[in-house]
Amino acid sequence: MKGPVWGPIIAPGPSEPGYAPLESVPSPTSSGELRGPRTCDCELALLPLRQLLLLQPDCFQLRGDRLAVLRPPRHQPAGGFTVLSDGALHHDGQRHCRLTGHLKRDVELTSHRDYKDFRETILSRPLVFFTNVRTKNYSSKEKTYAFIVNTRHPKIRRQIEHGMNTIISSVFGESYKLRFDFQEVVKSFFPPGSHLVTGEDLSFSYEFKSDALFDFFYWFGISKNTVAVTGKVLNLSNTSAEKKEIITMFLEKMSEPYVRLNSFSDRKFSVASRGRLISYKTKSYCYCFLIYYNSTPII
Repeated sequence: MKGPVWGPIIAPGPSEPGYAPLESVPSPTSSGELRGPRTCDCELALLPLRQLLLLQPDCFQLRGDRLAVLRPPRHQPAGGFTVLSDGALHHDGQRHCRLTGHLKRDVELTSHRDYKDFRETILSRPLVFFTNVRTKNYSSKEKTYAFIVNTRHPKIRRQIEHGMNTIISSVFGESYKLRFDFQEVVKSFFPPGSHLVTGEDLSFSYEFKSDALFDFFYWFGISKNTVAVTGKVLNLSNTSAEKKEIITMFLEKMSEPYVRLNSFSDRKFSVASRGRLISYKTKSYCYCFLIYYNSTPII
């Protein structure tokens, strides 16, 4: 059975509901400007959802009340974006839309395999959040923005990995919950007086449920942490044809498949590896198992 066929995006005209010119994007108070299609200098980025739909039709398509996050093309199966959402949004505060193809902002993990898969999902693709903002100059209007987190940038990746590694090191088989929050860094992007209408959408969390009999630390909230991620926000809002082309190339470059090198920098719960010890005097062989916890071998 074939899936739905998506047509071209039809943006609302000046006389239609939901129309808002891109020129109405407020000037950020603290942001960087995109100078080229290279992604190595991008930590975080923000642009109107309408502009993202126009520039990335192969990844995002809006038809009626449905916003679909499309799967990457066959030649780039590991590329694309990971959208974190509760499954609904108010497009520019006017149209209620349902999301498909997204990842839930709050997930529950019950095994080490779940944790490994979730960690790989978060770190292998850029993360996208949708949030509505009401600015001081346009207090009666809301605009939906797409907030992009470049998890491949060393500064952003380090904060996420450090948060995950730290909470694992602080518990001993108990349940725990970890939340990553981006509200403050997005709030600082806009001029003073702006209001994040759906600021709670700028976060994600995972909760690891263990089978421990007594989860005292979890019950009393000791093993529940929040990481406020910081970084420099790039302003991708632009209406010039030249800049649009650069932004399109930039987004396509960012969504390319992530080539991961084998490294012990990623801490896991436990990995068993077999080593061989050789005694040169007796020419005998002895096998042993090493248990790695947080990248540190213990016997």
